[in-house]
Amino acid sequence: MTNAPHPAGREGERSGPGRWIALGVLVLAVLLVAVDATVLGLATPYLSEDLQPSGTQLLWIGDSYSFVLAGLLISMGSLGDRIGRKRLLLIGATAFGLVSVLNAYAHTPEAMIAARALLGVAGATLMPSTLALIRNLFPDPRERSLAIGIWSAAASAGLALGPIVGGALLEHFWWGSVFLINLPVMAVLVVVGAMLLPESRTPSPGPWDLPSVLLSLIGMGCVVYAIKEAAADGFVWPTLAAGLVGATALVLFVRRQRGLPAPLVDVGLFRHRGFSGAVLADLLTILGLSGLLFFLSQYLQLVQGRGPMEAGIAELPAAAGAVAAGLVAGAAARRVSVRAVVSTGLAVIGLALAALTTIGQATGYPLLGTVLLLVGFGTGLSFTVTADVILTAVPKEQAGAASAVSETAYELGAALGIALLGSVVTNVYQDFTGPVGTPEGAHESLGGAVVAAAHMPADAAGALLDAARASFVEGVALAAGVGAALLLVAAAAAWFLLRGQRLGDEPVRH
Repeated sequence: MTNAPHPAGREGERSGPGRWIALGVLVLAVLLVAVDATVLGLATPYLSEDLQPSGTQLLWIGDSYSFVLAGLLISMGSLGDRIGRKRLLLIGATAFGLVSVLNAYAHTPEAMIAARALLGVAGATLMPSTLALIRNLFPDPRERSLAIGIWSAAASAGLALGPIVGGALLEHFWWGSVFLINLPVMAVLVVVGAMLLPESRTPSPGPWDLPSVLLSLIGMGCVVYAIKEAAADGFVWPTLAAGLVGATALVLFVRRQRGLPAPLVDVGLFRHRGFSGAVLADLLTILGLSGLLFFLSQYLQLVQGRGPMEAGIAELPAAAGAVAAGLVAGAAARRVSVRAVVSTGLAVIGLALAALTTIGQATGYPLLGTVLLLVGFGTGLSFTVTADVILTAVPKEQAGAASAVSETAYELGAALGIALLGSVVTNVYQDFTGPVGTPEGAHESLGGAVVAAAHMPADAAGALLDAARASFVEGVALAAGVGAALLLVAAAAAWFLLRGQRLGDEPVRH
């Protein structure tokens, strides 16, 4: 269904309050993806007990969704530009709901990893479409900045909703229920979106280049795999080979884009300093945060003994800070400068993570809550402004591809963060010395240690859990230090790369 045209006759634009109602529909998709990412962390201890994955499998369960998503986002964003962004969003929403059922009923670690990867395929159709449709719904720069702020705040609200809803479900149902909450949200999105969302596409898009799609997926997948394996096992030949294959595929992808009359993404955009700076800021922010946050729910539950609902509520300050910052970031960037707001946001996150290097098993909530609040506030400032910069750096017809670049940086950063910082935590954790008779599975993950302790005598179980928890906390503190360093470097880089950048600039053309 296509909505009535804009008074000027431009496809995909609404006038009056209709565009804000349409924005509300797009927010549902953002909420869904954010909720899905959050509940996995809460469900990890229960999932570990049921499926008993190894430490590497546990990382892949957290990582497969993100790196498949990263590998396909540019391809799917470009596909939306070609077949229609609304159409792709509705197809992806339907698939996301159906694949969520596979996640809920996965019965082995391998099945769970495969289901998460399939969810990544479906998820790759959602985020670029939502941001691209905002670009077309709101041609006025100030309204667009506010809409992007609401979009960013919705993602943060999902982070708040996920732990609370997920925690309530986990206290009354099995871990698979956290994926089934996707179904009613998807149903509302598909039905209401079909009626309210305007369609928009590139008028003469050219063909969708399948070799480019494959090169992108192979390149991203192999590079992430190589980094993950190198962080865990060092630079052995299979890891080096995978990295070489991935790098070669990405080089071939870039060369192919330069030669195509209608590329999946205009790589010439990266010559624009503001565009490149915004993408780099996104990637480094998530790289610094994701590996740490992946383990935070485990820390709250398995180290400090909080229930899932209590752990979810404990994480609320991050979402509150991000919502508040997202709603004011655009206005702040216009009043001060883009680089000041983005660099400040990144520096705040870095300093908050630095404070987390003092974490211990009995760290009080005032420190944890303050760190989470600052991390959320800094993230809201940075992401809202960088999303606006990336989205408006291209003509409207390329909105899907530009949105996909933004989301690719986000998801690739998440995959790399879990691979690198997650491996830091895992490697430090595995070195603990348990009592005599400690099974090998206890050294794979903290969840494995909890399962092993349940089958040991009380004295040995207590000694095992004390050693495992101390080692896990040591790993989290080290990962926080690495993340803090990355974020402070990102703040300095953003200050330089975003010099002179303003919101509402004319799109870059080549």
